[in-house]
Amino acid sequence: MAKDLSRKNRNCWLEPEACERDEVLSFCSDYIDFLSVCKTERECVEYIQELALENGFISLDTLRKEGRKPVKGDRVLVNHRDKAMILFVIGEEDLERGINLVGSHIDSPRMDLKPSPLYEDQSMALFKTHYYGGIKKYQWTTIPLALHGVIIKGNGEKLEIAIGEDPDDTVFTITDLLPHLAKEQMEKKASEVISGEGLNFIVGTIPQEYNEDGKSVKGVKDAILELLKDRYGIEEEDFISAELTAVPAGKATDVGLDRSLVGGYGQDDRVCAYVSFRTIMDIREPEKTCAAVFADKEEIGSMGNTGMQSAFFENALAELIGLTNGECGDLKLRRALSSSSALSADVAAAVDPNYSDTHDKENAPRLGNGICIEKYTGHRGKSGGSDANAEYIARVRQVFNGGNIVWQSGELGKVDLGGGGTIAQFLANYGMDVVDCAIPVLNMHSPFELASKADIYMAYRAYTAFYKSMK
Repeated sequence: MAKDLSRKNRNCWLEPEACERDEVLSFCSDYIDFLSVCKTERECVEYIQELALENGFISLDTLRKEGRKPVKGDRVLVNHRDKAMILFVIGEEDLERGINLVGSHIDSPRMDLKPSPLYEDQSMALFKTHYYGGIKKYQWTTIPLALHGVIIKGNGEKLEIAIGEDPDDTVFTITDLLPHLAKEQMEKKASEVISGEGLNFIVGTIPQEYNEDGKSVKGVKDAILELLKDRYGIEEEDFISAELTAVPAGKATDVGLDRSLVGGYGQDDRVCAYVSFRTIMDIREPEKTCAAVFADKEEIGSMGNTGMQSAFFENALAELIGLTNGECGDLKLRRALSSSSALSADVAAAVDPNYSDTHDKENAPRLGNGICIEKYTGHRGKSGGSDANAEYIARVRQVFNGGNIVWQSGELGKVDLGGGGTIAQFLANYGMDVVDCAIPVLNMHSPFELASKADIYMAYRAYTAFYKSMK
């Protein structure tokens, strides 16, 4: 009989058969490298696509142009506007009988530059930002920031930007008020200490030289515009057709004397994205077709044409069904979607010993206790969440117990404290079975999030078992 590892307070590190330490550390070393270089959804897509193509994945566009019928074992890649991606591994069963899907998101909270960002005040040039996703604004001041993104120039040229990551690079920062003058500031609520309009970071302080008349002096903004034109060929108007974002500078790293944790920006939800990517890369000739979805825009409600509320996933599946069966009517697609099984791989909120009263301890995810199954998310009365049925939870349990997976169950926090949603609700809209199943983290949505290396590796084993064994 399979060993049941679901008992409370079961720790991965104490289960050597399920969590071999050398494998854990090796897996997470690669993950730290990924987390250090992939700080935007575009960078994640570029990273995933490059390695997928090197490992035998073929673009769906290529298959369609060549009129090739996918067969068992084929590995198919869908790049959606360089900001979302799907990887398929074709199985033996007909697609109409459903697929096994692990869905994550690759966007993270950050600060996007406004369309007209550059201004000058007090002989300083600054960039205006509009924060993206749910953040505690005060956490983003007085830390080194990097600038990542793309600019589409007036002539159509695409320029990729990443400033602040190399050791010799400059960095940016948002200032905060010194304690000596902060009496009024410190009396405000935490949500008001730093305003959204106050998240502006410094980009320069040296004014331009004298004008030709030798009298008036052009300001710092003019000097920065000249620098941008000389260095990158950018005009001020080009900011309108740009996606530039300020993110924490620097690499992800080990945390703790025992190096048991990974610390870094963007682990919500790139930790699950990386794990599901590594998992599907290792899947060969499955019984059911497997898919890993890497979605954009989850932090702002999965809106937009690259979010899970758009049709990009069902369009890709329809294309695949059409190539496989010669046609794809609406009924075939609907059958495939509603017959599918999914894990919504979005991080869980681990209980923090410094703030343990935010959780019901009997239902609190814990670092090191394995991958976490969350039957539902949502706000307060489960609003905006997906509530998985008992039959599906039982199937997932059987797969995990049969695969010797260390797992736990939990929920986001105490009932009336708040809450949040994941892409599970949008997958459930297709009629498919779905449950949230992911890695617990601390410091969620902060510039420096924490995850257990043991949980990360256990998620890899859990997603592998799901792909191979979910019927």
